[in-house]
Amino acid sequence: MAATDINNTDAHVDEEIFDGLNPQDPKSFFLFAGAGSGKTKTLVTVLRRIREKHGRHFLLRHQRIAVITYTNAAADEIMHRLEQNVLFQVSTIHSFCWDLIQGLTADIREWLKINLRGELSDLSAAQAKSRDLGNKSSLERAVRMTSKTKRLESLDGISKFTYNPNGDNISRDSLNHAEVIALTAYFMREKSLMQEIIVDRFPIILIDESQDTKKELIDAFFHLQATLPKRVSLGLLGDTMQRIYSDGKENLGNALPKDWLTPVKQMNHRSQKRIIDLVNTIRGTVDKQLQLPRAENQGGLVRLFIADSSADKDKAEAYVSERMAELTGDPKWRENRLEVKTLILEHHMAARRMGFLDFFQPLYENDRLKTGLLEGSLSSIGIFTRMIIPLYHAHLIGDKFAIGRLVKQHSPLISKDNLALATEQLAQLALADKAVEALIKLWKDGAEPSGLDILKSLSTSRLFTVPDVLRPLLMEVSERELVDEEIEKGAEAEQVRALASALSVPFSQIVNYDRYLSEKSQFGTHQGVKGLEYSHVMVIIDDEESRGFMFKYDTLFGISGLSDTDRKNIKEKKETVMDRTRRLFYVACSRAKESLAIIAYTHEPSALEHNALEFGWFSKLEIERMT
Repeated sequence: MAATDINNTDAHVDEEIFDGLNPQDPKSFFLFAGAGSGKTKTLVTVLRRIREKHGRHFLLRHQRIAVITYTNAAADEIMHRLEQNVLFQVSTIHSFCWDLIQGLTADIREWLKINLRGELSDLSAAQAKSRDLGNKSSLERAVRMTSKTKRLESLDGISKFTYNPNGDNISRDSLNHAEVIALTAYFMREKSLMQEIIVDRFPIILIDESQDTKKELIDAFFHLQATLPKRVSLGLLGDTMQRIYSDGKENLGNALPKDWLTPVKQMNHRSQKRIIDLVNTIRGTVDKQLQLPRAENQGGLVRLFIADSSADKDKAEAYVSERMAELTGDPKWRENRLEVKTLILEHHMAARRMGFLDFFQPLYENDRLKTGLLEGSLSSIGIFTRMIIPLYHAHLIGDKFAIGRLVKQHSPLISKDNLALATEQLAQLALADKAVEALIKLWKDGAEPSGLDILKSLSTSRLFTVPDVLRPLLMEVSERELVDEEIEKGAEAEQVRALASALSVPFSQIVNYDRYLSEKSQFGTHQGVKGLEYSHVMVIIDDEESRGFMFKYDTLFGISGLSDTDRKNIKEKKETVMDRTRRLFYVACSRAKESLAIIAYTHEPSALEHNALEFGWFSKLEIERMT
């Protein structure tokens, strides 16, 4: 077969999907699209053809095509490729849901009342069974009960609910992410008017990464399509082997309605053959969805490095970088770490390696701050990431214009209102200049301020507004302790203490955290890089350091036996730790285009080496023991 024929193996898939999205004869589909299959290209190609052939039909009826993505970045990329055309509404699942329900204030209020009463009933029952109301669990339950009771009592006074898909939702009238999803799923299932509204607005709904969309919402979409099959096309795109999160629907591609289309993409356009062979073998015991490489991608290099858990990890990883540079002949492995993506299992592993663990740990351990920390949406940290870090970097390169823009955009000293009130506007501008100078002096003569030092400077100069949640940090210790006593049951006090601990570290740790979160570092998590690709990838496996329970590589490699819970889950045909870890390993390894290094830290190096060979994942030449 000619090379062009091999590379175009999946050409029929685009045609099959396009034909199924005919508004005169709508069909629904599940597209299996494995790693590197060109799923986004297919999506964009089909949507462009729909715009050309059926765009006028939809726009005359004030209808749009909904494309639901997993991340804002994916939504932006697809919309860019579609040239921002008004026919398409491309958004994350949370934005899509909020757009549907935000006007249903009375219905939302009624649902919240029922839901909160149910949660309070469950908490009360658990509290009644507690043998010690003074233990941590009981105290936390009491805090939640008080909070939920107050919220329930406040519902009738809320005239309109609010929600931000990309940030904090902590005000009295705001909904959280889980509530928005649950509300939408409920309305889609139970309210025929909502079903009519959706299909009238969106006769085509396409859901990317559908395997990780919340199960209750996917089931609601199935219900919508089954109820109005001639009025809506539902398209699910994804790969069940790349389901990372436990709240996604298991076995999504199985038991589909008989009239659904089930196109399959066989090609992997991303990786070299050796890498594709590895990921095919990893998933081989799960299903028969094996991929093919492009005709020109017949090379690739894979190595498994095994080290004892007690090894010096910085030295081990430096050695692997050097060794891979030798094996591949590519100096990027040693010279440009940004060209090599290092995948770790948990964020704190990156925090240790990048030097921001002292900043990260106290925030990560606080349940109320953890999600925002990982998403980069904490308003309390935003003052550093959006204002202080850019201003400091602009100072380092002498960019006074950038400093001026930041001050003009964010400083209350020269806000329109303050300038209008000022008798001497030039004096007000001079005040802003002095405030910048005072801030920059914190780094004078090689000194490095802490986050708290910076906040104190801002509080004095008023260069930027210190968020309310950080104001207790500016008090004297005795004052803060007094405030802690007044804060309800200590929940907010714990948040303040976590922020105080995190911001007592050197400013460079906050900079490193920002680099990590904005993908400007060489590190990423196994889970967080789904959909991304890199020329060279280093996957770090370390159950001991990751401290997790959802994923266990020692179990996947046959070193640790199955737990009692796993055995029970196997009998009940539920997923196990091994299932989850296999999928995660598949996702991590399939990011690589040219070369892949896997470093496995374990207490049983010999057993791991033996099993890696026994499974047929690696040849003897591809395994190196490090001592």
